[in-house]
Amino acid sequence: MGIKVKRVILRHLQMELKSPFTTSFGSFQKKEFILVEAMDEDGLSGWGESVAFPSPWYNEETVKTNWHMIEDFLLPLLFQAPIAHPEELRQRFSVIRKNQMAKAAIEGAIWDLFAKRQQLPLHKALGGNKNRIEVGVSIGIQKSIDDLLRIIERYVQEGYRRIKIKIKPGWDVEVVREVRRRFPDVPLMVDANSAYSLEDIDRLKALDEFQLMMIEQPLAPDDIVDHATLQEQLNTPICLDESIHSAEDARKAIQLGSCQIINIKIGRVGGLAEAKRIHDICKENDIPVWCGGMLEAGVGRAHNIAITTLDNFTLPGDTAASSHYWTKDIIVPEVTVHHGTITVPEKPGIGYDVDRQQVDIYTSCAKVYHT
Repeated sequence: MGIKVKRVILRHLQMELKSPFTTSFGSFQKKEFILVEAMDEDGLSGWGESVAFPSPWYNEETVKTNWHMIEDFLLPLLFQAPIAHPEELRQRFSVIRKNQMAKAAIEGAIWDLFAKRQQLPLHKALGGNKNRIEVGVSIGIQKSIDDLLRIIERYVQEGYRRIKIKIKPGWDVEVVREVRRRFPDVPLMVDANSAYSLEDIDRLKALDEFQLMMIEQPLAPDDIVDHATLQEQLNTPICLDESIHSAEDARKAIQLGSCQIINIKIGRVGGLAEAKRIHDICKENDIPVWCGGMLEAGVGRAHNIAITTLDNFTLPGDTAASSHYWTKDIIVPEVTVHHGTITVPEKPGIGYDVDRQQVDIYTSCAKVYHT
């Protein structure tokens, strides 16, 4: 029997980060996002989280545009008819161009609801087969190299399986050299968030000496052609993030030789179903994948854990512990990391309970929609 969604609640939440997070495109202290609750006719709730930021610095989507797209376009499509399986939403939403993060927020809630109705953990509903996943940590640009080294020291001692540091012109080769001097053996990668062009090829080639796992998205966020040119010149693998919005994008990038690794972010690609399709194409082509982070609260973090259980997620992702970002998360129990791994929850759905009291504290406004 199909899922009949009877009610959807959109909540606008604001959560204070423990410390500012800085990348090549901006710095922020608060995380604003939309939390989606979808209820079926039996009163069961599924939860999804929009990963769009307040400003269009990562991609063109924002919290406000996501709310508009969900309210005015996606919910009417969702309410049209029952859903036999969450993968149907990909086709149903296809009449709406792009707006992947808005689509993923709704689709995530329906996947959670579907898994709960099936009495399955979300990772098993997706076809995942791991009971533990390896995770790394992402560290933003710091005020000084000494500050960065202190932070890395802490996370190395906590056992994270990989360290990712953000870079930009003027905060790159010299910084990585100091990190490598202090931590010669730690698995290390850098993320440029599209801060470079082919004119910087010599500076990017200079990173080859540091035995990095990868350079993530060095060039333009919509590019796969120049990345192929750059990858030919580098020994370090390029990982694409912002350039990959669909399985078709992944296929073309692999065919061109634009990268050797792909970062899969559920929100960026339009949901769990498309994330699975990208995973499968990469697996067929021996391209390893990992799950990137968007400073998610607990619901988004739980979805990341579930997708990472698919077998071609062979590199540690960005899903750090809740306490890395938040004084108090919106799920119970919070996500914890032990020796660089997270134990995958076995309860039906996302595997964590949403702390409604904490959600209410963080909620600045909410709206209810009925069929």
